[in-house]
Amino acid sequence: MQRVLEQTYSAISVRDGSDPINDCPASVLALLPAHPDPLIALAHLKLHTFPFASVPTCWRRLYTDASLAKAVALIEQGLVHSKDYATSPSRSKRKRRGDPDQSPDDGLTEEPWIDEAAKVLDMAAIMAGPAGREGMIEALLSELQSYLMRAAPSQKKRLRVDKGWDSFPVAQNMELSDVPHIQHPIQSAAAPSMQAFEMHMKTAQPLCIKDVLAHWPAMHERPWSSPAYLLDKTLGGRRLIPVEIGRSYTDVNWGQSIITFREFMERYMMRQITDPGKLGYLAQHDLFSQIPSLRNDIAIPDYCYTDSPPLKTSSLTAPEKLWNRLDEPLLNAWFGPAGTVSPLHTDPYHNILCQVVGKKYIRLYSPSQTSKLYPRGVEDGGVDMSNTSEVDAEGALNELEARYPLFRQAEYLETILSEGECLYIPVGWWHYVRSLSVSFSVSFWWN
Repeated sequence: MQRVLEQTYSAISVRDGSDPINDCPASVLALLPAHPDPLIALAHLKLHTFPFASVPTCWRRLYTDASLAKAVALIEQGLVHSKDYATSPSRSKRKRRGDPDQSPDDGLTEEPWIDEAAKVLDMAAIMAGPAGREGMIEALLSELQSYLMRAAPSQKKRLRVDKGWDSFPVAQNMELSDVPHIQHPIQSAAAPSMQAFEMHMKTAQPLCIKDVLAHWPAMHERPWSSPAYLLDKTLGGRRLIPVEIGRSYTDVNWGQSIITFREFMERYMMRQITDPGKLGYLAQHDLFSQIPSLRNDIAIPDYCYTDSPPLKTSSLTAPEKLWNRLDEPLLNAWFGPAGTVSPLHTDPYHNILCQVVGKKYIRLYSPSQTSKLYPRGVEDGGVDMSNTSEVDAEGALNELEARYPLFRQAEYLETILSEGECLYIPVGWWHYVRSLSVSFSVSFWWN
């Protein structure tokens, strides 16, 4: 722990001439690392002044480095009360730095200072990017995880996972009446060879893939079906995550919030929610760069490295044509209770969706059906939503026929994706997804 703290403090204190943070005013940099709080506030303001893609790198770097400085101070102050720290030969040197903004006498006990340090580091990763400091953030969080593992028996008792968290509640599962009857099944194959998969891609048709996830630790020895395991991997549930609130991002009352993983589990995953507008969904989040230890529980399917057929841009909606070619697959996590929905939309990448926990109902429409799917246009604020349909794919039939008369004519394929199964979704295909139980999926995008 001491070595990582020293290395982090040194890195944010001594900057070379090529560091993008040097584009910030000198008067601002003079406050770093001694006074991180006003710098975090200033950088936060700058992050919300521009569209994220246009935020000057110096402000993202300032937010991250100031957050690292604050986290180092919080950890050092917390460790002041530990026996190991009290005998550390570097303690007096750290105290001479004049640690910023707080004193060791602020009444922080082990749990609160760990909570606050984790919050500061995760906010940097989520808000700023984390602007080239991924290794430092992960190193500090890893040290905190190790510290908890070494905690004294009295501390472990306080950190113990709640009883009944060995599995998700059965009450979360959908009633049988809510599980669709599959009328237009998607073709399936058991562990096709790479050559067979490449040949199938040329048909531009989806494919259910079975028997390829059995080697994932997430399916067995490090089970994502265990709430207790997930809490352990998220620093006792202290890690922050972005959560979508509501049934679907197209609903009027939809919103977003950043909360701890434990809050997410307690509020949305471990009890039944009857109001769809109050569902919580960890959706399309790069959880695995934020928490690399979870990344070690899965593996990128070999199929993502096949030679894909030439991209037909005519099958893509306008904003998707602007997306860049990927050097490596993009990984996203999708974790939520029964009833969460990804509305009918299309993506500019080939996708293999892997189901780790629970079941999902998925309906697919070919790009040839686009004219019957009523794509949205540019909405308030100039956001181009033309890759998302206006139609609620499972809405009331009388309403659909009245508002979207062509939709009923659209041809589709469908499946119920179960644990251990994957679904290949070709680039440009429209897809609608609804969770039938607590569900944890991973999507792999490539092109």
